[in-house]
Amino acid sequence: MSDSFVEVTRGPVVESRHRVHVAVVDAEGTLRAYSGDPDLVTFWRSSAKPLQAVPVVDDGAYDRFGLTPAELAVICGSHSGSLGHVRTVEGLLEKIALTAEALACGPHAPFDDGTRRALAEEGLEPGRLHNNCSGKHAGMMAVARARGWDPEGYQLLEHPVQARLLTEVARWARMPAEAIGLGVDGCGVVCYAMPLRQMALAYASLSAAARRGERGPATVVEAMAAHPEMVAGEGRICTELSRLTEGRIFAKVGAEGVYCVGSPGAELGIALKVEDGTNRALAPAVAGVLRELDLISEDDFGALHRYVFREITNTRGEVTGEVHPAIRLRAADA
Repeated sequence: MSDSFVEVTRGPVVESRHRVHVAVVDAEGTLRAYSGDPDLVTFWRSSAKPLQAVPVVDDGAYDRFGLTPAELAVICGSHSGSLGHVRTVEGLLEKIALTAEALACGPHAPFDDGTRRALAEEGLEPGRLHNNCSGKHAGMMAVARARGWDPEGYQLLEHPVQARLLTEVARWARMPAEAIGLGVDGCGVVCYAMPLRQMALAYASLSAAARRGERGPATVVEAMAAHPEMVAGEGRICTELSRLTEGRIFAKVGAEGVYCVGSPGAELGIALKVEDGTNRALAPAVAGVLRELDLISEDDFGALHRYVFREITNTRGEVTGEVHPAIRLRAADA
């Protein structure tokens, strides 16, 4: 078995290791490379958002309500809650004749430092629009509006929107809907559990469909490439990877150490899970996997240095160690 880790050093000694499971799958469904257990079952969390966004286009909401690529990108995103993100989601809601009060996601502090400070200085509490998933929720209500369904309760499993999205996710993952584990995500909406291999297949299939020019997948992938700032935000790895590769890959983080990448050019999908769910290991793991697969160049890898090799400092500000990838993928036929 091939094992991959993100290592944490203190001086010359490895003090901690975060184990990483990886599945790399092509559009035919063939496992091309892996590390750890490629069939590990876990929740997809927010990495499922690009697949959940396809019905926004295919079911007519994108055209009917005159949505923009930036609005579609924020539907795919886990945004940072900056003013630009909030205004984009707000504008999307206006187009479907709804307000932030209709959002089922609860408020949380923005990831964006500047916005968080500004709210505190003004004595304001964050709202539902600041929730990193508010774009996804708005997209779900747009689908409901386009299909003539009452958006009330759109987040619940029994709502027709969730039945529609489960069918879509199952189609891309190529597995029966009843085989997908269901739970409730941190934002209050349905989330899906499945093997990493199937997550990677879904991203590979979406990549291949986008490359063929199928409208829903192509529109989603192009929107993410055109507006990487809406998929995450400044100083975040999803946005940086898209900019760096100029849309050659699209990438989406999920909670609890999940990350997925699609490559339309190579028609590959990648899914990884940091076993212990820690966030500090995600960016090093993702960059390490992409470098192993030659999906980013050595120069690109170097440009990501601050995400990949993270210094550890003590209370005096002295550097005492670092977090870095130790990724070893195994060819599936080896």
